[in-house]
Amino acid sequence: MQKENIEIVIIEDEEDILELIEYHLSKEGYAVTGFLSTENVEQFLEEESPSLLLLDRNLPGMEGSEFVSSLRKTGYDIPVIFLTAKDQESDLESGFEAGADDYMTKPFSPKELTLRVKALLKRSGALQKQSRLKYKSLTMDLLKKDLYVDGQAVSLTNLEFNLLYTFMKYIDKPLTRDFLRDEVWGSDGDGVNDNAVNVAINRLKNKIDPENEQNYFHPVWGVGYKFS
Repeated sequence: MQKENIEIVIIEDEEDILELIEYHLSKEGYAVTGFLSTENVEQFLEEESPSLLLLDRNLPGMEGSEFVSSLRKTGYDIPVIFLTAKDQESDLESGFEAGADDYMTKPFSPKELTLRVKALLKRSGALQKQSRLKYKSLTMDLLKKDLYVDGQAVSLTNLEFNLLYTFMKYIDKPLTRDFLRDEVWGSDGDGVNDNAVNVAINRLKNKIDPENEQNYFHPVWGVGYKFS
């Protein structure tokens, strides 16, 4: 599962803080839905299957820990991180007793937030599903760095694997050669010209789709390539 398939719900009544959190989590690649109160959240949870809930404890209408406690009683086991200015030991204890999985006191750094989100998603198993990427006839095992085409193993060089992984992360999005150089070649990309990028893509294409049956790679005039 790619990050954009991992949905995170945020409940925060301060709009500027809500927008800041939404910005940083979206930037990390997550799908994010924000609410200014607990109203309509339960209905949203019934219709969607988010992987994580971030909420402030000091919310209008219903205190955050009360809301989480009611969710737990209803049977929801969604992982929860509290965001709050309440940092007394008794507050922490009551938050965890209500069903929180983690706790962040305000003010907090966006970096710490994204790291804690990632850690909790790993613990809950949501991010572990990312060990495999599938698209059409392709299956990538990201842990073993293996590729299967229609179930058959296909040998790729490390560079070809990273190139395909980059395209699989950005399906249907035009990618410039400069972007590919940064993502795939990294610090070695400065010495890689456009022709070398084209050659690498052609080599990859011939390995994963020699008859061009799937037509994965599409040149985008003046930009680079799109994988679809």
